Amino acid sequence: MKYFLNLALCIIALGGYTALSAQTATGDVRGFVYDKETGEPIIFTNVYMEGTGYGASTDVNGFYSINKVPAGGYVLMCTYVGYDTTRIDIQIKAGEITNQKIFLDKSDIVLKEVEISTKKQEAQSEVRTSTIKITPKQISIIPAIGGEPDLAQYLQILPGVIFTGDQGGQLYIRGGSEIQTKVLLDGMTIYNPFHSVGLFSVFETDIIKNVEVNTGGFNAGYGGRISAVIDVTTRDGNKKRHAGKVSANTFLAKALLEGPITKLHPDGTGVSGSYVITAKNSYLNRTAPLMYDYVNEQGLPYSFTDVYGKMSFTVDNGSKFSLQGYRFGDDATFRETSDFSWTAWGMGSNFVIVPGQSKIILDGFFSFSTYDMKLLEGDLKPRTSSIGGFNTGVNFSYFLPKGDIKYGIEMAGFATTFDFYNPLGIKIVQDQNTTEISAFVRYKAEVGKLLLEPSVRSQFYASLSAFTLEPRIGLKYNLAENLRLKASAGIYTQNFISTKSDQDVVNLFTGFLSAPEGALKDFDGNSVANNLQRATHAIGGVEVNLGKHAELNLEGYYKKFNQLININRNKLFASDPDYIIETGNSYGTDILLKYDYKRFYLWAVYSLSWVTRNDGNQEYPPHFDRRHNTNFLASYKLGKDMSWEVSARWNLGSGFPFTQTQGFYESIDFNGGIDANYLSQNGTLGVIYDEKLNGGRLPAYHRLDLSLHKEWKIGKYSAIEANASLTNVYNRANIFYFDRIRYERVDQLPILPSMGLAFSF
Repeated sequence: MKYFLNLALCIIALGGYTALSAQTATGDVRGFVYDKETGEPIIFTNVYMEGTGYGASTDVNGFYSINKVPAGGYVLMCTYVGYDTTRIDIQIKAGEITNQKIFLDKSDIVLKEVEISTKKQEAQSEVRTSTIKITPKQISIIPAIGGEPDLAQYLQILPGVIFTGDQGGQLYIRGGSEIQTKVLLDGMTIYNPFHSVGLFSVFETDIIKNVEVNTGGFNAGYGGRISAVIDVTTRDGNKKRHAGKVSANTFLAKALLEGPITKLHPDGTGVSGSYVITAKNSYLNRTAPLMYDYVNEQGLPYSFTDVYGKMSFTVDNGSKFSLQGYRFGDDATFRETSDFSWTAWGMGSNFVIVPGQSKIILDGFFSFSTYDMKLLEGDLKPRTSSIGGFNTGVNFSYFLPKGDIKYGIEMAGFATTFDFYNPLGIKIVQDQNTTEISAFVRYKAEVGKLLLEPSVRSQFYASLSAFTLEPRIGLKYNLAENLRLKASAGIYTQNFISTKSDQDVVNLFTGFLSAPEGALKDFDGNSVANNLQRATHAIGGVEVNLGKHAELNLEGYYKKFNQLININRNKLFASDPDYIIETGNSYGTDILLKYDYKRFYLWAVYSLSWVTRNDGNQEYPPHFDRRHNTNFLASYKLGKDMSWEVSARWNLGSGFPFTQTQGFYESIDFNGGIDANYLSQNGTLGVIYDEKLNGGRLPAYHRLDLSLHKEWKIGKYSAIEANASLTNVYNRANIFYFDRIRYERVDQLPILPSMGLAFSF
């Protein structure tokens, strides 16, 4: 790691020397862009010197930096959809940094052409291979199940994402299991972002500022996972006035409250602070017997409660500190014999420091998260698992005329506990603590029409005494104004493993473990170099602007899972290994077509993919290997004021694999040991499975959802919203799984109507 820190310092020094040599004739301008009404930063908008080629985009904090501008007078200009254009006269002084805040006023005129131009410029200046940015506006377009649009529902329509079920289903991203996807909320690690019903996440849509989904090939800024990253950031509370929103529907109720702690001054000077608190509670387990009793014998036995709070403080130059915390909980009961519950809580802080005349910007974080789960299943002994720990880090950003350098150091520590009995009655227990230390360097540059983003991450896993070097790279070539080629590749490692096997079809319980410390051997009998899960990614694609309002994105990818570690579920004797080594592959093609113009929005996705695992005995497809997956989303706004919105989503997916049944037998457990009388003892029904794992395929899945939304403005800040939705409109009987013992089919959710009201103030 010392080598990479020295390398980072050398790169910074080289950039500093280049900047110093030009200081006699150039200067820099930087600052933040804010919504004048709320004080909220405006992200991913362009700031530029009018009539010149000098400009930059704001980041997730609303920060921009324009470097090496020839000294002189300029008009600093910022135009963003939904806001009036702002122009500010500034004077650039040689060798100095000018700090300039920009406040934008909301406008009643929707500048679609400006929005299209902004997106196009961003596409030409960012690599963005396998990266999708999601805003609350996009989430609200999807048909709102239960009257509440949710990130969990929107993630299902992304290219490369497979959703396995409406009841307890999980998301799998380009061949990686859920344990291999890192989920962050304002820098805090979220170990389970989805509730058991499968339709809702722990994230509150109304406070989401941005979601960045990296389905593969992500840069060295992220570590600790080998497949994908979902990074969620929330907005600050309103710094000008107290506001809120309350809503209720047939699924759940929720409330939001926000406002200033210290009001933002009109000129943006001084210290300002704000708060935001959200809470939501599902009462589906109580309303289902009345409204949806036809679903199954128990209705929908799910309930959950989520609470989230955040305080943010900003000073004159834009430096910022925030403190946030959460408490999420879930409970689900199935067939009156299985009860699954989990609770999660955490807290964290973030800061951004903007030094007066330094070219380096600092940001950092500290967080602590815990997650505890328990499964009670019939007469079986309970399964329990928990994970908790901290992560902290500091990053340094150095901005160049056409690019930037970012490097940082991170540390994480966590503890895992696990108590599990396998089908043979053998107890598996783990109670372990571990620490990880990492450092990364990422460099982004624009060389003519070529965008370069090389990066490298080094990680030290203390419990395993393992050091890894993970080089990664991203490329984009602007072949023409409306045509761009892109590619990325990288090496990835992680310490976490899951108790859930890729062979499981339905298993809500996902125990978390750290990698075993003892020596392991692969299925050829060779000792492995280290006990980490490892993967290699390679991705290539093309972006095309089809006129002013349509975009086409095509990507092909390959993920090689070089080493996967799973619990040995076939352990018979104490001498048998607790863990086995597997390998895997995932490859395919994703196509995304998007059209957005005035009242009409269209999103169409097609994914073709193959996923395999090899446990040493045979190669098999895991249960989430869906060959074809298609999603169509369409939305249209009606009325003069566009206060009506109708949305439709249709999903078609080919069948998931499953292991076929060859026969049945009477299973005797010999509870009496060697004295057991197997001639008189009553056994249970045992299943003889086909020797080919997941050799069969279930029927195809398809579902149509519709929703209607209406908004009434009753004041400058007040509004009433009404929602009505219909899930699974034509009542398709989509199979969830087949219960071999009871010999009955269990289906996904049938047709579900819902209605809701919301009041914002």
